[in-house]
Amino acid sequence: MKRVVVTGLGIICPVGNSPDEAWQNASNGVSGAQHIPEFEEMGLEVTFGAPVKDFDPEAFLGRREFRRTDRVTQLGLYACKQALEDSCLDVSQENLWEIGVLMGTGIGGIQSLIDGINTVNEKGVTSVSPLLLPMMLPDSPSGKIAIDLGLRGPNMAIATACATGNNSIGEACEMIRRGAAVAMLAGSTEAGMVPLAMSSLNNMQAISRRNDDPQGASRPFSLNRDGFVVAEGAATLVLEELEHAKARGAHIYCELIGYGSTCDAYHVTAPLENGEGAQEAMRRALKNAGLTPEDISYINAHGTSTKFNDSSETKAIKAIFGEHAYNVPISSTKSVTGHLMGAAGSVEAVFSVKTITEQFIPPTINLNEPDPDCDLNYVPNVGTAAEVETVMSNSFGFGGHNAVLIFSKYNGND
Repeated sequence: MKRVVVTGLGIICPVGNSPDEAWQNASNGVSGAQHIPEFEEMGLEVTFGAPVKDFDPEAFLGRREFRRTDRVTQLGLYACKQALEDSCLDVSQENLWEIGVLMGTGIGGIQSLIDGINTVNEKGVTSVSPLLLPMMLPDSPSGKIAIDLGLRGPNMAIATACATGNNSIGEACEMIRRGAAVAMLAGSTEAGMVPLAMSSLNNMQAISRRNDDPQGASRPFSLNRDGFVVAEGAATLVLEELEHAKARGAHIYCELIGYGSTCDAYHVTAPLENGEGAQEAMRRALKNAGLTPEDISYINAHGTSTKFNDSSETKAIKAIFGEHAYNVPISSTKSVTGHLMGAAGSVEAVFSVKTITEQFIPPTINLNEPDPDCDLNYVPNVGTAAEVETVMSNSFGFGGHNAVLIFSKYNGND
């Protein structure tokens, strides 16, 4: 089986617009949540979130392309351009059919859809933009990325809610393994921090209502957690077949060695209480990687800060890892980034890679009153240096989607 390595990183998220900036803030426990004045002006019950900061999409794209793309595409393209540049992978006539894009999104161009509906209601059907559909479709980011970067290999979008990022990276890895491409830009993007989505999530009691403490609102595994913090952003990995990467002298961050995917087939929003679906995804990822639970150095948890996810994920980890569950450090970087929904897994994949390269485990912040049902080592509040050989990264989504990735340190000896 072909081996797949990571040769490029790109990210734009609430705690930074580059891998180094985002990692520095995540590892130091700096929250990206903040008050959103527009939410308060609109009368939303929840008036905070975790937005991308210091990003001017019009300056990035130019006025014409800015007006022809949804924010979800703008963020995804930014992360992909960054990752491709970081990889130093040259695109040419000789290889453009061998490099693909798999850029997922949970929601797609929701703001463009809302704007289109408002246009119909206010001005009539003849005023709708002919670009509305391509702006709102979930495959628009992957298509636009391929157009701008000249990549003609496999191209698609995956939508598995909050598991989208991991599924996108995992399936892109499988494409390389089976010889469909030598390299893939793989990740996900989300720009769903809009009043309509916020209202729905609030009404289902999925998000925190701590308006007086936005930076303390995301508190995974805490006894007094009350929901996640909605966030936006995108992240991309350049995945490459090992021999291809070595032949061109690429910098190799680490190896992607394991992927597992399952479905709870249980409920549209709630996970199985015993975490059975998550268990099987972890079990399959370990088998795919040829590892045992004792081989895992660190788990980047899904850790949303909701009552049911955190307890069910803890049960799932205990079921798979046994007594070793108490030895392996676990943390949720959603405590600093908030929940990027469809983009969460890809952002956490970047952090998983950085955990290996920096030999440092980021903390779970705001963990001051642990839940007795969540009694594992969640690296509370302060990160720690550690020997990290392998990282398991969990992502679980509405609809019962479960996707798990395993990254490993690459020693350059093979």
